[in-house]
Amino acid sequence: MARVALGWGVRELAEVAQVATQTITRLEQGDRLKPKTVQAIRAAFEAAGIEFIPENGGGPGVRLSHRQNGK
Repeated sequence: MARVALGWGVRELAEVAQVATQTITRLEQGDRLKPKTVQAIRAAFEAAGIEFIPENGGGPGVRLSHRQNGK
């Protein structure tokens, strides 16, 4: 969801996170990745303005931060 919210393709995310495109594909398929790899991807999203929302009864989620979406 975060990648789509930013309008990024797999290649763009892989480049920003400095991982292989296959790694992004594996993540999106639900495969387990090394914690270091997951952190690199999360950091790339957060630097681009994605906020991760903890589970609040409806499950975890993501949203664009206010500074990114103009609100």
